[in-house]
Amino acid sequence: PAAKPQSHPHVPAGPQIVLSVYGPDFFGHDVVRGYGAVHVPFVPGRHKRTIAMFVPESSSRLQQLTSWFTGRRPEFTDPKVVAQGEGREVTRVRSQGFVTVSFNVV
Repeated sequence: PAAKPQSHPHVPAGPQIVLSVYGPDFFGHDVVRGYGAVHVPFVPGRHKRTIAMFVPESSSRLQQLTSWFTGRRPEFTDPKVVAQGEGREVTRVRSQGFVTVSFNVV
């Protein structure tokens, strides 16, 4: 019989930088423009990382219309949602561009 693969507990991959980017909408309200996260490199030197940004979306047309009129769009209240990704598989998100960051690790 084939051996069952052992499951290992999740080992953290090290520190991350979580980005929350905000900007004005058509009415001048400060709204979220994108969320993203990247692991900080451990190896000394200069590193460039491109972070895919995303925003949560309303789950219905009525909520979309209401949020557009009120200027209150869906936001994550906890940055762990962005960093860990747990629960994001049930959250509707839309890609919102990229941010490039540079690290100088010593």
